[in-house]
Amino acid sequence: MGEQITYSLSEAIEESTTDIPLCYFTKEAFDIVRETENTAIQKTKIFAQLARLNALYMIAKAGSGHLGSSFSSLDIVSWLYLNVLKSEDRYYSSKGHDSPGLYAVQSALGIIPFDKIHGLRRIDGLPGHPDVNTPGAHTNTGSLGMGVSKAKGFLFADDLSGKHDGRLFVLTGDGELQEGQFWESLVTASRLRNGRLTVIVDHNKIQSDTYVRSVSDLGDLEAKFASFGWDVSRCDGHDYEALEQLLNSQSKDGRPKVIIADTIKGKGVSFMEHTSMKPEQEFYKYHSGAPGQDDYKSAIQELVTDINEKAFILKLKIPNPTDINIEPLTISKNTERMVPAYSEAILNAARSNNKVVALDADLILDTGLIPFKEEFPERFIECGIAEQDMVSQAGTIALAGYIPIVHSFACFLTTRPSEQIYNNCSQGGKVIYVGSLAGVLPGGPGHSHQAVRDIAGMLSMPNMTILEPINAKQVASALSWAVNDSNESVYIRLTSIPYEQTTELSQVSKFIPGQGECVRKGDDLMIICFGPILSFQAMQTAEILADNGIESTILVTPWINRIDTSWLRRILGNLPLVVTLENHFTESGAGSYYVKSMANSGLLKNRKVLTLGVDELPACGSNDEVLAFHGLTANMLASNIIEKHLSQS
Repeated sequence: MGEQITYSLSEAIEESTTDIPLCYFTKEAFDIVRETENTAIQKTKIFAQLARLNALYMIAKAGSGHLGSSFSSLDIVSWLYLNVLKSEDRYYSSKGHDSPGLYAVQSALGIIPFDKIHGLRRIDGLPGHPDVNTPGAHTNTGSLGMGVSKAKGFLFADDLSGKHDGRLFVLTGDGELQEGQFWESLVTASRLRNGRLTVIVDHNKIQSDTYVRSVSDLGDLEAKFASFGWDVSRCDGHDYEALEQLLNSQSKDGRPKVIIADTIKGKGVSFMEHTSMKPEQEFYKYHSGAPGQDDYKSAIQELVTDINEKAFILKLKIPNPTDINIEPLTISKNTERMVPAYSEAILNAARSNNKVVALDADLILDTGLIPFKEEFPERFIECGIAEQDMVSQAGTIALAGYIPIVHSFACFLTTRPSEQIYNNCSQGGKVIYVGSLAGVLPGGPGHSHQAVRDIAGMLSMPNMTILEPINAKQVASALSWAVNDSNESVYIRLTSIPYEQTTELSQVSKFIPGQGECVRKGDDLMIICFGPILSFQAMQTAEILADNGIESTILVTPWINRIDTSWLRRILGNLPLVVTLENHFTESGAGSYYVKSMANSGLLKNRKVLTLGVDELPACGSNDEVLAFHGLTANMLASNIIEKHLSQS
């Protein structure tokens, strides 16, 4: 996804676009185009290009986002909003990746305040994936495969309310069509006979990493949709005349209509278009992530040139794009990354154990599996965007005596196939689940991608050990233990963003079941933490507390639900306050588990506890903004602990 070629992780890292001026078109430019006397097609062509430039600006300023999907769908979205949608109609994208393009169109039309374009993926700005609380968004998106089901819900509610006016347009991606729910939703939808539902497939041929045909070939889509009873048509998704004809035509017998729109991913910037990929190029570079400086400059030049040429032909005086300087998007030099360490760890595991098999859910770049696929192609299974299918395959692979390791973003891996994971646990056989992008960070993608309920879900699974490594070194230990020593299934939570380390945290290496390491000693309280992000915050918190005369013991451990209580009793001593700090919901999370275990072991007698973590729906914003919103910065944690400590003293 965009910048993943070096495992910098599409949804995880803010790519730097500093030292170059960014630019955008003001609303005035869009108004000039809309108010001209030219034809609808002429106006929409230049409007869509203006929107592409603004979408590029938003992604560059945010440091992340999805370019390819926004650009492939912008001709469709622009045509709909300028020429089709009426006040009573509803439109939304089921995939949600194309939100920067959608926001560019909606801001130009005043549906959302125009100045929101400066706040993509920021607190109080525009969420990384559409959210129902944003003007113009009719439903949340970001979790794939739900769009048609949501449409049926809207139509049913309309019938109950006696509302029979207005059409419903749903855009889907072609990679999204691998989700089982999508096909489930088509069956009963075919019984609808009101002609109000139109589904448009943005068929750009590329899913997040590579060609759809290379992952899960969709076959004859027209025949498939027709077999479900839908009115099917197909066109070039960049041909406005064809779009006009199909969108204005009546569906047969009032059946729901599907338009398969053949599009080009990255359309509008020649080198970003997937058709420019060389035959030997396996991965598409611009699915997501901010463009590098050279790519940004080249893309802007190409878009501005095309816009000026179109404006000249139409005799329009469009103002030049407005330049803007942005705050530098920087990453501390004192950072570490887990995914490259995991990539090496799984290679070592496979080299020493020929039973190791890796399964992936269309995130091979993000999960660091490219070297594994290259070295062990016969032991690699690309399952596509089909988590339930992947997990069930892994279950029977395990029953056959192999060691399957399944991979996806934690938010999807632990939720969509929850029933399948439970089924695997109940039937025996060891499956290792590796969830990247775990926790509240990165904050930019929004709550659909922030895995802060995965521990709660996996805690409910029988015969399941949950691990969250503290550093890159511990990643290898965790996987080695899961493969070679564990007798039951294992869930490993991985942090995908680069994270800061202290000297003490970087040296943590102990990996004894149920235990951890004290990286700081103090006599007033203990902070128990998991994973690298909040362990670092805990170390900073301890410094602030020390300045206030409060000395903290910091205990870091990768063991979420395996606690050696005898060991913990010795470490706790007579400390009067225990604070658990986690990158997860506090409800039914690691802290809850530790408090329960300590209570059951009599470790809370004459001792107070404080559980800190995420207590509400995760905020969308920059990483620093999100930590501050949830009170998880060092200063805020210290204030909370001081208040608790003093009140109990």
